[in-house]
Amino acid sequence: QLQLVESGGGLVQPGGSLRLSCVASNGTLEKSAIGWFHQAPGKEREGISCIALNGFALYYRDSVKGRFTISRDNAKNTVYLQMNNLKPEDTGNYYCAARYFALCRSDESQYDYFGQGTQVIVSS
Repeated sequence: QLQLVESGGGLVQPGGSLRLSCVASNGTLEKSAIGWFHQAPGKEREGISCIALNGFALYYRDSVKGRFTISRDNAKNTVYLQMNNLKPEDTGNYYCAARYFALCRSDESQYDYFGQGTQVIVSS
């Protein structure tokens, strides 16, 4: 069972930036599509970005296009989510998820493993 660990969350002012990281503590991410999910307070979790195994196929939800960038470094066994120009509505918990040897999907039920999440608060 793959264990995913997110890090990089915190408190940031509107317009600021954060970089989230997702690492597999007991295996490799290399053979998985990796998605990032956001759960705002009181709302359901939704997919916001995904990167395919080859690193070339990328997906972004409209609300984060142009502000967030997903990337992967297989040598470091890490997937990143660079978040720029953060807005208060970006507040919430962020989770990474792995979909083993498969394409990206926005539906969380299609993923095999989820991390515990990291919290982001965007506030002045």
